[in-house]
Amino acid sequence: MANMMRAARMHAVGQPMTIDIVERPVAKATDVVVQVKACGMVPNLGNVLANWPSWCPHLPLPRLPATFGLDPAGVVAEVGEQVIGIKPGDRVYVSPVRSCGACSACFSGERTRCNHFTFNGYFGFQPESQKLYDIYPHGGFCEYMAAPQYAIVKIADNMSFYDAARLGYLGTAYSALKKATPIVGKSLVINGISGTLGLGATLFALAMGVTRIFGSGRNRALLERVKALAPDRIEVFSTDDGSIADWVKSRTGGRGADIMLDTLGAVASLAIFDDAMHAVRRGGKIVNIGGTVGKLPIDLKWLMDEQMHLIGSVWFATAEGYEMVEMIRTKIVDLSVLEHEVAYLDDINTAISGIGSRHGGFSNYVIAP
Repeated sequence: MANMMRAARMHAVGQPMTIDIVERPVAKATDVVVQVKACGMVPNLGNVLANWPSWCPHLPLPRLPATFGLDPAGVVAEVGEQVIGIKPGDRVYVSPVRSCGACSACFSGERTRCNHFTFNGYFGFQPESQKLYDIYPHGGFCEYMAAPQYAIVKIADNMSFYDAARLGYLGTAYSALKKATPIVGKSLVINGISGTLGLGATLFALAMGVTRIFGSGRNRALLERVKALAPDRIEVFSTDDGSIADWVKSRTGGRGADIMLDTLGAVASLAIFDDAMHAVRRGGKIVNIGGTVGKLPIDLKWLMDEQMHLIGSVWFATAEGYEMVEMIRTKIVDLSVLEHEVAYLDDINTAISGIGSRHGGFSNYVIAP
């Protein structure tokens, strides 16, 4: 293989990416080099690149210039001398989770709780994140990238690379649903059901035994498309028509739903989150996986008296990635509803600026080399 490659890199916040020729990574020790075939493009990417330092200064971007790209999939090109169970030619998804590997959280398989936890190809969660960016500098918007073997998920033969490039957002929803267990036979509010996270949550909630889904959003046409996935189990409501909490309680005899999953984006109103949160019954669970930014006043007496569970969930474990792949392989979860919209690396800036025209979560935006 050539020792150089093309990579889309951001040199300054708010500026277009440029296609640079950079050194191709080499597999060392327990690392794997993957030839990228597709990389999912985060729906919120344009906002993040332009506004992240002011929105979330406590969540650092990598030192610039940097190669972004959160959800890569491709073919293993090379493995380090200490890699076991992964070989060149394997079709894989590369989780962006990077952690120290030497703390109690990492030893327990909960790498997202590590004090060095970093999203490769996106942003960090801790001041120490730059150390991991220095080790793994490339996200998925390039031709080759290196990753630790713990981040590799082998994908099923019936999964396309475009399907695999959606695993990050699917996995975020899947892991959150597992944190809300037991969910079999339960009712669930999905706030933002027609978005990228919301649609994934719907597909997995149906597969995992949730019997009633109450979905909220604004776009009525997209809401109806989601309802059509399982019309006997999904009900939908436009937030333009009033209160989510009032609507859910009117459909549940005043009791409320068992669980609420918030999947809204960074520019969403905190008032909508608060409204949906109060659609949950006494003793229920509220799980936040969206990007809504800001401080939410919460009545602590209500939280205590109603014995509510408020949970934050970020991403998923590699083991959960394998669980999802098996569910997709056996068609317990059917990804055929996704509409892949593919752009190429040279057109990345046009693709980022045009993502606002997507059809909610049904559109799967992908960058290919």
